[in-house]
Amino acid sequence: MSKNNDETTDVNANSTIPSLAADWRQLVQRLLKAEMSKRGTKYQDLSDRLSNIGIHQSADNLRNKINKGIMGADLLLQIMYVLNMRKIERDDIIEIFADLDSPLD
Repeated sequence: MSKNNDETTDVNANSTIPSLAADWRQLVQRLLKAEMSKRGTKYQDLSDRLSNIGIHQSADNLRNKINKGIMGADLLLQIMYVLNMRKIERDDIIEIFADLDSPLD
């Protein structure tokens, strides 16, 4: 199995699981933007909420990370916490990948 920063090659060539990291980054972006939209949360609000739990990220920094879909797992969990996200449903992940023309099934 070979790996690089943008893509992983599955041993099973018939696998339909998206291998491009960009697909997974778009998933993170869409999930977080949808959750922010549901709650009417702006980037400055998110920054303020994170500051309340001791995490200091500027609104611009958060915007960049969310728009790129690139952040550490710790920040993702902290954002989920301050947005009061209950869970990420597997079906939501499948639906987003279908919208991206990268079906998981």
